[in-house]
Amino acid sequence: MIARRPERPALVLASASPRRLDLLNQIGIRPDAVEPPAIDETPLRRELPAAYARRIASRKCEVVAGRHPQSFVLAADTVVACGRRILPKPEDEAGARACLALLSGRRHRVLGGLCVAEPGGRRVTRLVTTSVAFKRLSPCEIEAYIASGEWRGKAGGYAIQGRAAAFVSWINGSYSNVVGLPLFETNALLKGLGYGGHRQ
Repeated sequence: MIARRPERPALVLASASPRRLDLLNQIGIRPDAVEPPAIDETPLRRELPAAYARRIASRKCEVVAGRHPQSFVLAADTVVACGRRILPKPEDEAGARACLALLSGRRHRVLGGLCVAEPGGRRVTRLVTTSVAFKRLSPCEIEAYIASGEWRGKAGGYAIQGRAAAFVSWINGSYSNVVGLPLFETNALLKGLGYGGHRQ
């Protein structure tokens, strides 16, 4: 008699971002479920970008893991920071224009907060930092980018995987972190915690 192998725990992606799902699929990780958490993402008073990224990723993971205690849960948060300032996901063209004007001709950091919950409740958090430099943007370049609408829903008001790639003069660190999920670190964290991959 051949004993049945126990079914491995599921993986739940705690994110509403289609980019994160696409990035995971790119490296062969296919979550069994996608469940966006509903949390307040307002920065705390005087909260620094790194602390914010860790806190939000951890909170997202905590909320979804509470509903799936026997699963792996992966949560992430992407923060664009200029110095101590956390840039928003602009809600309108004026906000996007302000972000691009601030990023123009200078370096900024993209902070990726990662949090994975193991079956049973233990959570592990990581922070990945990528440095990015923008060329100096002309008013025409900013207006053309605003008109493209690509800034909508993007931290810092830009998408490096889209037209904004033409603005990036230098990058140091994980490219996929800027897109929305640091793949090397995510894969290493899941494997280190015993996640065995997607079902065939």
